[in-house]
Amino acid sequence: MDIVIDSHTHTIASGHAYSTIIENAQAAKNKGLKLLCATDHAPEMPGAPHYWYFNNQRILPRFLHEVGILRGVEANTLNVAGEIDLPPSSDQHLDWVIASFHEPVFKPSTEAEHTRALINAIKSGRVDVLGHLGNPNYPFDMEQVLRCAKEHNVAIEVNNTSLTGKSRKGSDTRCDQIVAMGKEIGVFFSTGSDAHFCEEISKLDLAIALLEKHGVDEEKILTTSTSRFLNFLLLRGKPIIAEFESLY
Repeated sequence: MDIVIDSHTHTIASGHAYSTIIENAQAAKNKGLKLLCATDHAPEMPGAPHYWYFNNQRILPRFLHEVGILRGVEANTLNVAGEIDLPPSSDQHLDWVIASFHEPVFKPSTEAEHTRALINAIKSGRVDVLGHLGNPNYPFDMEQVLRCAKEHNVAIEVNNTSLTGKSRKGSDTRCDQIVAMGKEIGVFFSTGSDAHFCEEISKLDLAIALLEKHGVDEEKILTTSTSRFLNFLLLRGKPIIAEFESLY
């Protein structure tokens, strides 16, 4: 399986990552990526930047070191209403919005509350993909959430860092279940390294192995094709990115 996009990466702006966008782009080029999603943590995460940082991504060149740059965020799911920690005015400036649970922002609660939060985030229309869902601190009704994600064309992330055992320990078993069920339901998947240092960009071996284990069709893996990924954004109602015309 050939992955040409890393859909989840961080820079020093996140407060606990160690590389710049330039360094990440250079690493992406060195590893043969075509597109790179810049998805720093949103404001409610300790150490994260003000929302102006995300709105101002419009000043970034669309290509750095010949790699296409997608302007994104890893937003925090704030509550059971599925709200995220950026104002609606930020949406027009972002190509790719991940929504994730993080313990410092959304205190782990019950399966029912986690399920409600995820479903409401999906239905809000503001979220393109659900991030690192395998975290065992946030159990949820997998079938209900995955069916809702399919209905509303929201992707499910397979997060490589979650599978390493170094972060969100215990995620591997739940990720396996999510991918197995997601394949049967027919959701779209993305693959993210969750890199917090440039050398981690494009480290997706465990995510690839899990998708291959369950025989997920590449047509359902957005990050295997620039055309597939960018046309998914159109499906989500995003405008065409003129600079990427040749990649559609």
